[in-house]
Amino acid sequence: MTAKDIAPHIEHTLLKPDATRAAIEKLCAEARQHRFHCVCVNGSRIVEARAFLEESAVKVATVIGFPLGAVDPDAKRYEVEVAIDNGAHEIDVVLNLGRLKEGDHAYVLRELRDVVEAADERPVKVILETGYLTAEEKVAACRIVLDSGAQFVKTSTGFGPGGATVEDVKLMRETVGAKFGVKAAGGIRDTQTALTMIAAGANRLGTSSGVAIVAGVASNAGSQPGY
Repeated sequence: MTAKDIAPHIEHTLLKPDATRAAIEKLCAEARQHRFHCVCVNGSRIVEARAFLEESAVKVATVIGFPLGAVDPDAKRYEVEVAIDNGAHEIDVVLNLGRLKEGDHAYVLRELRDVVEAADERPVKVILETGYLTAEEKVAACRIVLDSGAQFVKTSTGFGPGGATVEDVKLMRETVGAKFGVKAAGGIRDTQTALTMIAAGANRLGTSSGVAIVAGVASNAGSQPGY
């Protein structure tokens, strides 16, 4: 796998609360240079990211209900509507973990369907925050996402207890099937980890280390001929 092959998998991410305009500009310049799929930024930075990526094929994704997922469903829907008005191309929403764990699947499904509707045909990625969930809860969450109209399941926010694991990516891929989206995020900082996640079934990678990952592809490929 070459740098050109891996770049379209990468969602170049900056969600730190202290991220400045200059940091967002740098993120977008890197994404443009390496032709990453998108940048992922907090909602208050969507307009700036769109401006920095003008006349570029790189998309802008943003996060909703982030990072806890526990806000009221109407607040999530409003966040999505504002994000779309500001130019977001893709939506990453944190599902309500407490409602999932208590078995209120109807609540979780209804909330996600509202988010999908508000996204108005933009891709929606649902963050499971797998570090909080049992294997059975992960499977249940994936099935709810399949029913919601969203396009991706995603492992983690990067702010919870643990990030993406090969085991979780494999379980999510097995549950959602071959054609649905799986995004691995959280702790993906080097080329080997990125390639391992793709091999496990991820077709998107959320990472703040996109530049380091593509820079390491050539040398990694030389030592890992199976990729």
